[in-house]
Order: sequence, then structure tokens, then C-alpha cells
Amino acid sequence: LQSNKDIILNSVMIMYASTLDLHSGLKHIILQKLTCKAKRKTIQPTTIMVISHKAVPLMYKFRDLTIEELKNVNESYPNVTFSMNAYTFKDGSQKDLLNVSGTVPVKFQGRSYNIPICLWILDSHPFTPPICFLKPTANMGISVGKHVDARGRIYLPYLQNWSHPQSMIIGLLKEMTTTFEVELPLYSLSSSDAARQLELLSYISKITEGENDKQLKSKKNDGGCNKVTVIGAGDLGLACALAISAKGIADKVVVLNCSEDTVKSGTMDLEIFPLPNVEISRDFSASADSKVVVLTMNSLGNIQSYLDLVQNNVELFRSIIPSVAHYSQHSILLVASQPVEIMTYVSWKMSRFPKSRVIGIGCNLDSARFQHIITNLLKAQTRGKDVWLIGEQGENKVMAWSASSLATSRQSEDLTNENAQQLLADRAMEVLKGKGQKSWSVGLSIADLTDSILNDKRKVHSISTMVKGCYNINCEVFLSMPCVLGINGVTEISKQRDEDTVAQKLQASAASLHDLQQQLKL
Repeated sequence: LQSNKDIILNSVMIMYASTLDLHSGLKHIILQKLTCKAKRKTIQPTTIMVISHKAVPLMYKFRDLTIEELKNVNESYPNVTFSMNAYTFKDGSQKDLLNVSGTVPVKFQGRSYNIPICLWILDSHPFTPPICFLKPTANMGISVGKHVDARGRIYLPYLQNWSHPQSMIIGLLKEMTTTFEVELPLYSLSSSDAARQLELLSYISKITEGENDKQLKSKKNDGGCNKVTVIGAGDLGLACALAISAKGIADKVVVLNCSEDTVKSGTMDLEIFPLPNVEISRDFSASADSKVVVLTMNSLGNIQSYLDLVQNNVELFRSIIPSVAHYSQHSILLVASQPVEIMTYVSWKMSRFPKSRVIGIGCNLDSARFQHIITNLLKAQTRGKDVWLIGEQGENKVMAWSASSLATSRQSEDLTNENAQQLLADRAMEVLKGKGQKSWSVGLSIADLTDSILNDKRKVHSISTMVKGCYNINCEVFLSMPCVLGINGVTEISKQRDEDTVAQKLQASAASLHDLQQQLKL
């Protein structure tokens, strides 16, 4: 913003100086200084052929190669501009880099668009790929997806596989056109989203004008609002939103739709039949200050292998988790995406949240069903929730009895005997096999977890948590364990009875998950 303001102001000053009634020598000096200043700020595409070596500073290690490539870009895309600006890296450090700004032409659903983008050319170019961003105008919003994150940063296979001399900026721009014609990265903001963006810009302007922190804090909400954000507007995302809303535990539920197609996502129905405390948005700023963020999105497509499927989800999370962590720094991340143990680990790594505040839905639904079957269908009675399903969600889950379990039966079976307990568990597992995991069932389970968090119930749930150090597991993996859950996330893992068979199964699951994690490109 500051550099653009300087350029505009400088241009106005040049025009104004040319009209002044001054001595011709003095006017010449003023105009010369202003023009030199303007050239330092912006290098016009029409002049890069003439002053090419001045356009690319000496700090660029391969200036000749960079200059030649920029000439080719200028010929193919005459609308681009080149400028030297400070780029801020993730660690806060800054560096003056060459910036290439312009538009790429895209045809989407029969209409033509010019997508504004900017590329930051690193000083080791062309042997390293540029850093690419969308450059939306004030009335545009970013469609977060597999190839674009909430900040507008662009991720493409062409960038990941960058290799000089095969990879070039023109090839990159062509791939952007091809990719964006399948999934348009920008959309027109609605009036409410535009108003929120203006409010954000107003907030930023107050900071730049020097308004102190106390004044700003006094104008923000008091933080007492129980706000939940559900990311993903598929069947599971909507089921979560409806279940949480129906339970009455949240003051506000935000559904973030990451899909371009509102008809397929299902949010159109919520827009037709709105609920009083549910908001539909595609702007990540709408999730700000959430106490719980539920992640339900999955990346679907033509997948060649299971590893490719998981890696696709990793790429999707890479575009979402940093924005979630930015807008809701003190939230609990509740992961429902599949495979839940892997994606919980990915969320923990990418968010850099404490392990206690990143959990997966794990075996919560199966455990609750299992306990209900034993108590209500098989007419057995346990003191508290003595039996749990733990470990991996799915076929590899393990049954475990709590350390304090002492069961009795209304049918006079002696369930303190381990064989009787195993017989009861086997019967319950047979009944459980007939139950599927429908979206609405998982949604109700997630609403129950959300209730325990928001109301600090400190209730025990079988959820995916970091298990390094448990059952002699020495790697960083997430498995379901009975955990005490409250407003700060997991506060304690309940102790289970020491059994060799349980430990062996959990260790095998941990080894398998760790092996898969090692193959992922995080």
C-alpha cells in the first residue's frame, strides 16, 4: 500500500512540477529528481528492453538469465509491470526482490476473466521458483482450495517440480491459466463480505495512524462469545453445523465453504432457509476468534493410490490451517477429515498449536455406541465408562478396559472374570459392526465433543491425541485414547488396564501411521 501511494504521489508531483512557472534550469532539476525517484520505484514494461541491466540489481546471481527471461515474459504478456519492493518472509525478515505484476487470461464457464497475480523473483532465479500470489482487488475474495491458500499464495505442481532450464515463468503463467480455468481462484464479494473487508481495512488504517493498543482492545469484542467454525460445506460439514446449532451450545456457527460450487456443497439450502445463528462464508476472516474449529474437508479427485489421496489432503490443509491458526490463535482444532489420525498430525504440525489443542474425532462415535450396546442392549452394567474402543479409527480399533473396571450383570454373570468380560465385548462388537458412520451420526458425535469443550465439562471421550510415551510408543503419532476434554482441550489421558495384546496392537498401528507420515511431503 505504501509503495503504491508513493508512486501515485510521485506521478502527481511530476505533473504538478511541469506546470509551475519556474526558471527552466530549476524546473529541469526538479523534474529530473522526481523522474529518477519514479524509475527507482517502478520499471515500466516498455523500458525493460532498454534498461534491462538496471532493472535487475547486482544482487541477482544470474542476471543475464533473469533478464533474458523477463524480456520473453514482457513480449508474451505486455500488460506486466516490474518493480523492486521489499518482500517479508515468514520469519519476519525482509529483502528487496523483483516483483512481476499483471494478469493471466482465464476462460471459466464460457466467460473470460483476467486474474491479477504477482510473482516475487528470488535472487537465485532461474534456479529457484518464484513466490506467487493472487492480487485481488477490494471487491474480490479468494477461493481457498488445493492450489490457493487464504493469503492468496499459489501452489502448483509446476512450482514444486521447478527445474531450470525446463521450467520458466511463461510456462508457469500458462499453467496458472490451465489450473484456474478448472477452479476459478477469485470471486466477487457479497455486500456483507465487502463490508467486513472494509472494516478490516479501517482497523488496519487505525493502527497505521498510531491508535494505541488499549483503544483498539476496547473496541473489540469481549471474547465471551462461544463461536464455532466448521470448515467444509459437504454433508459432514453441514451435519456438524446443524447438530451444534440444534444443541444450543454455540452463540454463533460459521460454515466456511471452500468449494466453488455452492450447489454441490449444499450451502445454497442454508442460504434459502437460513438459521439465526449460522453464517455461511468463504472469507477466513469470518472465523476470527473461534473457540472451536471443526475440520471436515477432504480432497477428492482422480487418485492413483492411497498415498496420493492422503497427500492431496495434505495440500488442501496446507492452504487452510495457517489461516485458521492466524485468525483463531487460541482455538481447539477438532479434525474430522480422513484419515483422521494422519490429518490430526498434519493439523498439529502446520498450526504449531500445543498438542493438547489439536484433537481428532477418532473412536468417539464407536466408543459411545459400544458402551450404549453393552449397557442398554446386552443389559450389562458397568461402573462408569469402563470399556473403550481406542487406537485407529476403523477396522484396527482396539477394545480396552479401564484400570478401575469392575463389571456386574443383571443376568448374574460374573463379569469380573476376564473371560466373561471378553465374551461381553465380543457380543457388543458384533452388534456394532452393523452400524455405519453416516454424516449425521458423526455430526452428533462432534456436537457432543464441542459441548464438552465449550462448557468445560471435563468429560472423558475416546479421541485422537498425541500418544508418544504411551504404551512404549516412541514416535509422534495420534491415536484414540480416553481423554478428559475441556475448554483447554485434552487435560488428561485416562489410564487403561495394562494388557500385552492391547499394547502390541497399538504399537503396530503407531508404526504403520508413522511410516505413512514419513512418506508425506509436509
